[in-house]
Amino acid sequence: MTVRQDNPLLSQDFYIPFDTIRAEHVEPGIKDAIDQAHTAVDAVIALETTRTFDNTILALDDALEGLTRAVGIAYHLMSVENHPELRQAFNAVLPEFSAFFAELPLNDDLWQAVKQYADSSEAANLQGVYKRHLDKTLDSFRRAGAGLPEAQKARVRDINMRLSQLQNTFSEHVLDATNAFELILDDEAGIAGLPERAANQARENAAQKGIEGYRFTLQIPSYLPFMTHADRRDLRQQLYDAYVNRACAGETDNRPLIEEILALRQELAQLLDYRDFADYRLETNMAKNGDAALTFVRDLTEKTTPYWQQEMDALQTFAREQLGLQTLEPWDMHYSIEKLRRHQFDFDAEELRPYFPLEGVLQGLFTITERLFGISVTERADVPVWHEDVTFYDIHDKAGHHLGSFYADWFPRESKRAGAWMNSLITGLPTETGFEPHLGLMVGNFTPPQRGKPALLSHDEVQTTFHEFGHLLHHCLSKVAVKARAGTNVARDWVELPSQLLENWTWQRDALDLFARHYETGDPIPADLFDKMQRSRTFMQANMQMRQLSFATVDLELHVNYHPENYHSGQPGDAVSFAQQTMAPFYMYPEHANNHFLTGFNHVFAGGYAAGYYSYKWSEVLDADAFSRFEEGGIFNPEVGADYLEHILSQGDSAPPEELYRAFMGRDPDPDALLKRNLNATI
Repeated sequence: MTVRQDNPLLSQDFYIPFDTIRAEHVEPGIKDAIDQAHTAVDAVIALETTRTFDNTILALDDALEGLTRAVGIAYHLMSVENHPELRQAFNAVLPEFSAFFAELPLNDDLWQAVKQYADSSEAANLQGVYKRHLDKTLDSFRRAGAGLPEAQKARVRDINMRLSQLQNTFSEHVLDATNAFELILDDEAGIAGLPERAANQARENAAQKGIEGYRFTLQIPSYLPFMTHADRRDLRQQLYDAYVNRACAGETDNRPLIEEILALRQELAQLLDYRDFADYRLETNMAKNGDAALTFVRDLTEKTTPYWQQEMDALQTFAREQLGLQTLEPWDMHYSIEKLRRHQFDFDAEELRPYFPLEGVLQGLFTITERLFGISVTERADVPVWHEDVTFYDIHDKAGHHLGSFYADWFPRESKRAGAWMNSLITGLPTETGFEPHLGLMVGNFTPPQRGKPALLSHDEVQTTFHEFGHLLHHCLSKVAVKARAGTNVARDWVELPSQLLENWTWQRDALDLFARHYETGDPIPADLFDKMQRSRTFMQANMQMRQLSFATVDLELHVNYHPENYHSGQPGDAVSFAQQTMAPFYMYPEHANNHFLTGFNHVFAGGYAAGYYSYKWSEVLDADAFSRFEEGGIFNPEVGADYLEHILSQGDSAPPEELYRAFMGRDPDPDALLKRNLNATI
């Protein structure tokens, strides 16, 4: 078979030929990559010479790289260009590559080969990242069931294969359910209150579908402005109900998938001798176990609650007295909060959009990181991409060395899943003169350009841009000699530090003056508008924090304390009802939790954050504390930037995160840093 030469999915070029990869390449390409991986793994097992780190541990990593790359590219395309042909091809080969990865750590011959090296004198003398990688490799085999009896190994394999299928289907259901809804309005009364930008976007959206009037969808750039500004309460309710009840019925019903996913995760954990899935999942995180994560979340919730209750009382009073809303319903929240913001601060967040054209935001971001880390970012137009909206960039250091490159895909499409994320594609290794370049990507779903105007971002979207670039830098500035320990291959509750830290610059006047310029006049943000923005920074932050804590709580409770056989709510094993009861204390009125948000919770059931959603807040504590060093030393201080680059950004998982943090800060983190920053709490 000549697939390897002819199939662009299997290209080993640094610049991935995204423009030529088609659905018909996926199944034969991944099957060929599986065959190649089998051959390479067999060679590691059959090795007859003395085992070394290179010919056993690194050789095993290398054996999997081609397959991991092919699957990663295919999965990425499923996320950004999901269409029936690609979905069919991916799902056809999903069981085969899932089986390969599920069976690999259960291969006793391979396990014996790894242990044989681990018992060698060379292994005993390993230091630094090499010792850490060996230890983590051994742990990964044990945690995957390498030491289990054959019958239990077979069950672990079956569970992992089934979970891969269920999680992929869950994501597909959310995408399909999101795309299935549209709200068409044909008169001006329906869009009363909307900013001109949002109305124009809805009109263009309708025109693209051959419809007259205004079209609103459940994609965030359409959904959120409507929920924030539309005066028609009944229409806000219609949109809200559709959003929080996605994928809960019909062909896209995720409820049975949730039950099976949770049951399989619990069974897997117990097969591997863990109390529950949270303990299993978090063993390698900073939190170490589910109880510690729950303690963190409950403690932060307890400290946040008084501030939240004050905010909710004030909001309810305002809504009743000023808006005529006797009871605040969930579909009133965004709307009422925005009205209160304007009332208290005379501040409309939409006023900031003209100062945040996407290209200007990106150039400002690149300028800030150049000052901090001595890197330059330049756009290129000669690299193949998967969609015309995608741009490509190179990163160089001051000496001109190519450190890495990345793709950026910022606007929503019906073929693209919601949210924002960063993925790594290629991890470079040391060379005689430095490091091979890294390759990654950033994806968002931001407000698109319209009517001859550039894409004008909200401040939240600006923060998201900085956030994802923080992840990208963690990958592209890595200087770790072992790929598996490089870049963002770190504990889940550590990985968000570099991303969330970079968001802090979006609030600093000196930083904003580098890029926040009116797209027509070039003027910076006026002083009075900046002051309003700053005064409103902590506005309703307790509410936002409680929202994140509610997600973290329900995630952990489902993976620690949800036991289908012991739970009774009319029907056994009702995770949605359990989630509703768990979420109830986080709502102003408990009945507001009676929705199906869980069936659209991609982070936990399809996105890799199972039992790990708490990590956003865990890392936010770290970032609030770590930024204090930049505030003290100067937000553009190159020495502080160099320290951060040396001790955190470049280090990946080469050492325990606690050690990396202490190396940068000179101490352990202040646990109250987040409360002080977000809530102006006096601790």
